[in-house]
Amino acid sequence: MAVIRGRQFFQNPGPTNIPDRILRAMNRPAIDFVQTDFRAVVDECVDGLKYALKTKGTIVVYTASGHGAWEGALVNTLSPGDRVLVCDSGYFALHWAAMAKAHGVEAEILPGDWRKGVDPAAVEARLRADTARDIRAVLLVHNETSTGVANRAADIRRAMDAAGHPALYMIDTISSLMSFDFRMDEWGVDVAVGGSQKGMMLPAGMSFNGISGKALAATQSARCARAYWDWRNLLTDGRQTGFSGTAAVHLWFGLQESVRMIREEGTDAIFARHHRLAEAVRRAIAAWSADGGPQLYASDPRVISDSASAVLMPEGHDAEAVRRACMDRFNVSIGGGLGELSGRVFRIGHLGDLNEPMILGTIASVEAALRVAKVPHGQGGTAAAIAYLAETPQPGEETAA
Repeated sequence: MAVIRGRQFFQNPGPTNIPDRILRAMNRPAIDFVQTDFRAVVDECVDGLKYALKTKGTIVVYTASGHGAWEGALVNTLSPGDRVLVCDSGYFALHWAAMAKAHGVEAEILPGDWRKGVDPAAVEARLRADTARDIRAVLLVHNETSTGVANRAADIRRAMDAAGHPALYMIDTISSLMSFDFRMDEWGVDVAVGGSQKGMMLPAGMSFNGISGKALAATQSARCARAYWDWRNLLTDGRQTGFSGTAAVHLWFGLQESVRMIREEGTDAIFARHHRLAEAVRRAIAAWSADGGPQLYASDPRVISDSASAVLMPEGHDAEAVRRACMDRFNVSIGGGLGELSGRVFRIGHLGDLNEPMILGTIASVEAALRVAKVPHGQGGTAAAIAYLAETPQPGEETAA
């Protein structure tokens, strides 16, 4: 086996790179999670999550992956036999639906085109047809990481309002939060689902729910089995005062540093940075797509994601061969296809703690891997990304000039 030197380029769509500041913040002795000093850490973290979600609502944080916060959203607001409308946009939407079914909830799948994202008009039509108001919640994955599609969450809220439907609105923000805009209160979101390991730049293992007053009221009549996820055991007067078992103290220390970094950069600058780097990746993919080469999977400009790009392979070519060449030859880790897209797409993450050299190194390595794997592709992807980044200012440079 060849000896690989240097640091691995890790451009998966999640988990993402962890900044040194956050690693250092967690590199400290444990403290008692019931003491006053830790209470101050929790309060700062919760305030920071409210800033990130753009909400004045309630926050509950779990020791769990994002799937745990999925479950928390469901079991605290629903009962067996309830019906939810799951907007199908890819692998993760369908898995959230499967979780609902495991709790005895009827998960109705609203069909959709994975390359174009959820159609707000289809949501409105289905809700208008629900004259009995049997649908208790609408479930949406804001950014479907498996497809590189960013669903139009605000438009879907407007569709719900146009239908005059009282369903709860639940949104998975796991791979959108702190990559592009999310506005919980403005968009009338009742339960937001978030995770630590993507835009929040932390290790996996922490997740959270943002909760509206309407969702908090629903928890009083919800009859799904719950213990670990029970908001009633974690909240006192809308403030998190309890933990499901022992608090993950070091993840909280990391989250404290994360929210400080987010406030320092500011959400607008964060979103502008993500968009700029994502666009560099898309310029490269557009160049590769010539001569029958790989192309961007998302086909509607309105739903192209600034978190991750899924790249659709030409017929007869295996995405896993490209991923293996990236890893084995160039020490670059990129994501693979999930579910029915396995082998058909590879995915480049461009979210979290990253900059131009990281993006350009990844693009150049992917371009080289396409050649190693003998995948037909247009030339000049790396050059296209370089030209774009050289010609467009970084966030803040326009003001400074």
